[in-house]
Amino acid sequence: MFNKLLKRNIEPVVVEYGERAMAVAGAGVPSHVAIIMDGNGRWAKKRSMPRIAGHHEGMKTVRKITKLASHLGVDVLTLYAFSTENWKRPKMEVDFLMRLPEEFLTSFLPELIEENVRVEMMGYTDNLPAHTLQAIKKAKEATKHNDGLVLNFALNYGSRAEIVDTVKNLAALVQAGELDPSEISEEMITSRLMTSDLPEPDLLIRTSGEVRLSNFMLWQLAYTELWFTDTLWPDFGEDCLLEAFEVYQKRNRRFGGLKGEEVN
Repeated sequence: MFNKLLKRNIEPVVVEYGERAMAVAGAGVPSHVAIIMDGNGRWAKKRSMPRIAGHHEGMKTVRKITKLASHLGVDVLTLYAFSTENWKRPKMEVDFLMRLPEEFLTSFLPELIEENVRVEMMGYTDNLPAHTLQAIKKAKEATKHNDGLVLNFALNYGSRAEIVDTVKNLAALVQAGELDPSEISEEMITSRLMTSDLPEPDLLIRTSGEVRLSNFMLWQLAYTELWFTDTLWPDFGEDCLLEAFEVYQKRNRRFGGLKGEEVN
C-alpha cells in the first residue's frame, strides 16, 4: 500500500486534504470504487433552477472526487454517468447530458494528464452522438499511456443488457459446437463482461438517499460493500468520500466465509 502511495505522490493529500485524508490513505483504500451519481435534478429544484444546472454542478463534483480518489491511491473509479434507461428523460435534458462529457473532458483533460489518470468508458456506443464519442475517444487516446487511476465512465450502460449479451455470446459458441455447456463458469462470464479488464468494485457509493442499484453492475457487485448517503451529488465533497472510505475500512469483508472469526 505505501509503495503505491509513494508512486502516486502522497504529498498532495497532506497539503490539500489534511491529516484525515492521510489517515484514510494509510489504512487501505478500496481498489475499485463505483459511484451512482444521483440527485443533480433535486439539487437544482431546491434552488428553483433547471435540472440541467444540477447536472452542470455535478460535473464539478466529478472533477474534485476524481482528484481526491487519485491522490488517495484508488486504482479504478467507475462513475454511472448515463444509463440505458435515461433515454426516457426529456429530450432537452438528454441532449445536455450528451454534451457534458465533451465539456468535462475538454476542460479537465490537461489536469487528467497531469494527474496520471487514464480515461475509459463502458457502455453501448449505439445512439450516442458523434460529438460525445469523439470527446471520449480523444480523452482515451490522450491518456492511454497513463498508469495511475482509471476513470471509467459508464455511459449508455445497463447491466441486464450486458448480462443478456454475454449469455447470447456463450449460447452462440455452444450452438456452433465450440463450447460445452458444462464448461461455462463464473470466471467465463466475468471475462466477457464490459469490466473484464477491471477488478470487481470493492465499494459502491450512491448519493441522494436512494437505496437501490438501478441496473448498475449487477453481476460485478455481488460482494461489493454498499454505502448510501442522503447527500445530493453536487454537494458530495471530499469529506463525504473520506467518510465513505472510513466506513469501508471498518467493515469485515468475509466474501461468504468467516474471515477474522473462529470456526467451531
